[in-house]
Parts: sequence; C-alpha cells; structure tokens
Amino acid sequence: MDEVWRLTQSPEVHQRWDMRFTVIQYLPKTTELEPQRFLYKTRIGPGLTVSGTGESVGERFLSDGSASSALKFASNDLKSLVTEGAGYWRYIPVAEGVCFLTWYDYRVRYGWLGNIVDRFIFRPLMGWATAWSFDRLRLWVEEGQTPEVSIMLAAIHAIARVSIAGIWIWHGVVPKLLFSNLDERLMLMQSGVSLSLLPWIGGGEIVFGVVMLLGWRWRGLFIANLMVMAAALATVAVMSPQYLRGAFNPVTLNLASMALSLVGFLSETKIPSARWCLRRKRKENVEVADAVDL
Repeated sequence: MDEVWRLTQSPEVHQRWDMRFTVIQYLPKTTELEPQRFLYKTRIGPGLTVSGTGESVGERFLSDGSASSALKFASNDLKSLVTEGAGYWRYIPVAEGVCFLTWYDYRVRYGWLGNIVDRFIFRPLMGWATAWSFDRLRLWVEEGQTPEVSIMLAAIHAIARVSIAGIWIWHGVVPKLLFSNLDERLMLMQSGVSLSLLPWIGGGEIVFGVVMLLGWRWRGLFIANLMVMAAALATVAVMSPQYLRGAFNPVTLNLASMALSLVGFLSETKIPSARWCLRRKRKENVEVADAVDL
C-alpha cells in the first residue's frame, strides 16, 4: 500500500508511469487543510501540449483499511477537448496486495462535434491509456521494471511486429500481385508449384501480415513466422540454390525476419497491456461536480 500510494501521489513519479500526463506540478499550499492544487501538461505532438489545472484531496487511512484520493480538473486550453471533469482513486488491501481502482468523467467543448469525437475516438483512447498506464505501474511495483524500460520494450515489440507485417504485405502485394516478378515465378516452378497459385500465395502473405498487426498480443505469431521463414529458406536452398548467392537474397531477408521474431517474442512478456485491467462502463449518471464526494 505504501509503495502504490507513493508512486501515485508523488507528481515527479506519477508523471513517469501515467502516459496521460507529461508534466504534473504541485502548487504551494497556504494551509495544510486546503486541497492540493496542481498544473498538468500533456504532449500531443512535437512542440504541442495541452495544459490544465486541478485540485486533489487525499486521505491515507480510512476506517476499513483502504485509502482514497479524489480530484477535480479543468482546462481553458482550446486545444483540449475536455473542459472540466472529476474522478477518484481507491486503494483497497486484498490478500494478493492492493486493488487499485479509478473512476473519472468529464465534459467536452465544441458541442455536438466534440461529443462525437469524444464518443468514438477520445474516450476509448483515454480508457485504453488509463488501463495501459495502470499495468505499467503494476510492472514497476511488482517486478521493479521502471516505466522507462516498459516503454522501451513496448517500442521494441512494436518495431518487430510492424516490420514483420510490412515484409509479408510487401512481398504479397508487389512481386506477386502487382508485377508478377520473374524470380517469384521461377522459384515456384522449381518447387513444383503451379503458377496459377501465385496470386493466392500473395493473398495469403497479405493476410498473414494483417493478422500480425491485428493480433498484437498473439505471441505465437512470432514463432509461426520464424518457422515459416526457416522452412522457406530451406526450400530455396534445396530447390533454387542459385538465389542464395544474389546481392539481395533469401538468406539475409529470412534471417533478418527470424531475428525480428525472436526480438518480438522475448520482449512481449514484459510490455504493459491494457487487457490486464478490469474495465467496466459506467451505468449510473453521476454529476461531475459530485464525483469527489466519496
């Protein structure tokens, strides 16, 4: 409980794991009884930030052994879709550790257009970012993996997965469907495969590349890619060995793709995931102004 409280209530560490905020800065208090006011900034692009203000009230010990922290926030920044909002964190001791809960809601600007953007883009994105950040915090508390390492592993995993998908889609579209490359046709003939299957093989490669992207957390896809690339390289070595000596050849391509598979497979186990957080839609209508009343 002490560690979770420290990592969530200290602004200098909170901003490290919560991807919704780039900077959180507490403002001086005149008395200990007044709410803690703060400034926040979120980077939304190169040299572009959204800023706002807020205030929070934390109560470390409650009668049932849990803790809570409530806040209100607002933004006059016209780049911000959010005008004002409120929410809370709850820390509940359980046998396995701490159950960390959050709820928040907000109002948006720009009328009906803002509501449409919020419903279909902004709110789902914020929900995912909250859950992903919570798992980033979990890895820090449970395994000592800092937020900086988590984001680096997530980037490595993304690069590996997108690169493999790009390789499959490119080889399905360009040499097989668009230009029907001579080398592609010759290798198929030497392998005893009918040329009429070339478009179908290209379509299959495109499908595999798309599945590699859609199945973002399907770790087995990396193993499947590694095995297929190894089998394809072995087939070329036996049936069309002349291509192994070329300037751009299956050896370099397939080995590189196999290496990317290993990188993605190993990094996937330590990256944050929003799926580990239990998320439920709000059923009751709660006024934003009353959200801090726990």
